[in-house]
Amino acid sequence: QVQFEESGGGSVQAGGSLKLTCQVSGLNIDNSAMGWFRRAPGQELEPVSCINWSGRITNYEDSVTGRFTSSRDNAKGTLWLQMNNLKPEDTANYYCAAALYPDANLNGCKALDFSYFGQGTQVTVSS
Repeated sequence: QVQFEESGGGSVQAGGSLKLTCQVSGLNIDNSAMGWFRRAPGQELEPVSCINWSGRITNYEDSVTGRFTSSRDNAKGTLWLQMNNLKPEDTANYYCAAALYPDANLNGCKALDFSYFGQGTQVTVSS
């Protein structure tokens, strides 16, 4: 059974930083692209960032490019999302996700290419 333990969410003021952590168990993420997705209240799920199995291929949604950075440690089964210069529009529930393919993000970061999603961690940014 694949399980995710997401942490690091919270409330910050605009311009602040948070680092999200996703600890995966029940899945060898060596063979999995990983991703972060978010859903704001009343909005659809949208991609934030994806990273292939080696970490060499990353994708970022336009509004977070230059502010957010994904990284991973396969040996630890862990994915991170460093979020800097946070804006109120970043307020959402953030979900960690795993794909069944190592380069699932080769053609972009899309939720339909990911098979497993965590429960999410809330990020709230105030102005």
